[in-house]
Amino acid sequence: MTQENIIPYEERSVTKQQREKINGHRSVIMWFTGLSGAGKSTLSHTVEAALVEKGVQAYVLDGDNMRTGISNDLGFSPEDRVENIRRIGEVSKLFLEAGVITLSAFISPYRKDRQIVRALVEDSDFIEVYVKCPLDVCESRDPKGLYKKARSGEIAEFTGVSAPYEEPENPEIVVNTSESSIEDSVRKIIQYLEDNKLI
Repeated sequence: MTQENIIPYEERSVTKQQREKINGHRSVIMWFTGLSGAGKSTLSHTVEAALVEKGVQAYVLDGDNMRTGISNDLGFSPEDRVENIRRIGEVSKLFLEAGVITLSAFISPYRKDRQIVRALVEDSDFIEVYVKCPLDVCESRDPKGLYKKARSGEIAEFTGVSAPYEEPENPEIVVNTSESSIEDSVRKIIQYLEDNKLI
């Protein structure tokens, strides 16, 4: 028996809708997915700054930072990747309920895992942002030297090299960071939020 079977979910006295009304904007999960080096972290942090400048409650959950804390007991095996995304999905849901636009930036290579996170919330509360970039471009950037280590065998099961990445099939937003500047990519994302009356 799992904990969820024996511990009931505590309903909140302040609803997500009340928090959205106070904030003056919707709360959503923006899930940035893509290969290592595609620009997920840079893009999500730049979007966060642009939103905060507009008075929007926004916060980035970044893969590297989460792995130094909540997921510091996990490796990079397929099973650990699944558990990492499950944990991040639950944390993202809490931020959503707190009225925050949550910018979750994770490789999250498996479609099934991204779908599990989407299923945690109302469909309109989940926005998949595919940060698209060819493998060779990501590898040429290699800001942390991870591709080099993966190619030499120092890192096993590295996405794009020795482990698969499953591209999103129907993402709400696609930004190609090998063709568009960060500024243009940020504008595209902000425009999406404005056009859909989320901010």
